[in-house]
Amino acid sequence: MHPMINTAVKAARRASAIINRASFDLDRLQVSEKKHNDFVTEVDHAAEAAIIEVLRGAYPDHAILAEESGASANLHDDNENVWIIDPLDGTTNFIHGFPQYCISIALQQRGQITQAVVYDPSRNDLFTATRGAGAFLNEKRIRVSRRDKLSDALVGTGFPYSNLEALDEYLKMFRLMTEKTAGLRRPGSAALDLAYVACGRFDGFFEKNLKPWDVAAGSLLISEAGGIVGTFAGESDYLYKGDVLAGNPKIFAQMVAQLSPFAR
Repeated sequence: MHPMINTAVKAARRASAIINRASFDLDRLQVSEKKHNDFVTEVDHAAEAAIIEVLRGAYPDHAILAEESGASANLHDDNENVWIIDPLDGTTNFIHGFPQYCISIALQQRGQITQAVVYDPSRNDLFTATRGAGAFLNEKRIRVSRRDKLSDALVGTGFPYSNLEALDEYLKMFRLMTEKTAGLRRPGSAALDLAYVACGRFDGFFEKNLKPWDVAAGSLLISEAGGIVGTFAGESDYLYKGDVLAGNPKIFAQMVAQLSPFAR
C-alpha cells in the first residue's frame, strides 16, 4: 500500500479502538445534540483527535478538514494536501447499538482525492484506494457490480434527519426509485454506503445535502472500482455541492435520467 494509505489505516485503527471500547458500554456515553436529530458523542471527539494526532505526526504541514473540529488553522484555498475526516459516520446508529457505522479518511491533493480509507470497525472491513492503483477490501481488489438494469438494482440512499424541510422532495424521490429499482436501503452511514457501491453490495446510491467528509473517501473507492460519482445532474462538482449520485456506469446513467429533475 501507498505510505500515505498506511498512515491513514493506522489512524483509522487507532480510532476504531476507541469506538469499539465504547460500544461495550453505550449506556455511559455522553451524547449531545448539535441540532435536531444530529448527535455527537465524546467518542466522535476522541476518535477524531486520535486520527488527527496520527496524521499530524506523519505530515505536520498538511491541513485538516474534520467533521467535529472543522478546518485547521492552516487550511487555505491553495493547500496542496488536505485530510478530510469523519471519525464516526453513523453516530445515531452507534449510540443505538446498530452496527452500521464507519471511519472515513481521505487525502485531497491539489483539489483531487488521491487516498481513501473507509473502515467498518464492527465487521473489521477495511476499504482502501489510491488514485490510479485500484480499490481494495481487506487487501483484495474490488469492482462495482455488473448489473445493467435499474429495475434489477439494489440502491442505497439517505433520508433527511435534521433539516426536514426537504422531506417532501425526498418522499417523491423515494416513491420514484422504489418503483424503478429492485429495492432501496437506508442503512444510515453514507460513507459506508459508498464503499458498498465500490464493492458491488449496492448497485447505486443517492443522497442530498451530504458534507465533504461523508463523500470524499467513498467517492475515490467507487471511481477506482470502475464506477462513477456525480451530482444528480451527472456533473462532477459533487464534493462540496452535497448532492451525490453514484453507481456502476450503466446504473449511474439510468439514475441520472430519473433523478436529474431533483438536481439543484
